[in-house]
Amino acid sequence: MRHKFGYKKLNRTSEHRKALIKNMLNSLIKYEQITTTLPKAKVLKPQADKIITLGKKESLQNKKILFSKLQDPKSTNKVVKTLSKRYEKRNGGYTRIVKAGFRYGDNAPMAVIEFVDRDIQAKKVDVKKKETNKESEKIDTKETKEVKKKVSA
Repeated sequence: MRHKFGYKKLNRTSEHRKALIKNMLNSLIKYEQITTTLPKAKVLKPQADKIITLGKKESLQNKKILFSKLQDPKSTNKVVKTLSKRYEKRNGGYTRIVKAGFRYGDNAPMAVIEFVDRDIQAKKVDVKKKETNKESEKIDTKETKEVKKKVSA
């Protein structure tokens, strides 16, 4: 029984655990849905809910606290401007955990943690549109011609 134990250690040192939670929080805020192991998701859920609650109370002090916890100005702004407005009528329970089977390599239980009423387009933040091959070939040929002219001169 785990009575009177404050948190799960996740088999990491305190610095590693704090960095892990901070990075997962930033990823969750950025993409609004992440896949991780079930114990990590269970540790992350109360942290994410506290971050949203802090963002709902708009004050300079709360923004500073958010920045000290997240250490990312983009995430802090998204919490204050977007997420806090989305959940202003909700009194908690901003995230949900959905079990997602077991990982292939080590059979670890996986879970998806996501914001309730999330923006589906947030998953595509970092996806770059691919250039057509013809455009990249045109650029390459122009550069190579310029380099050949310089070398021959």
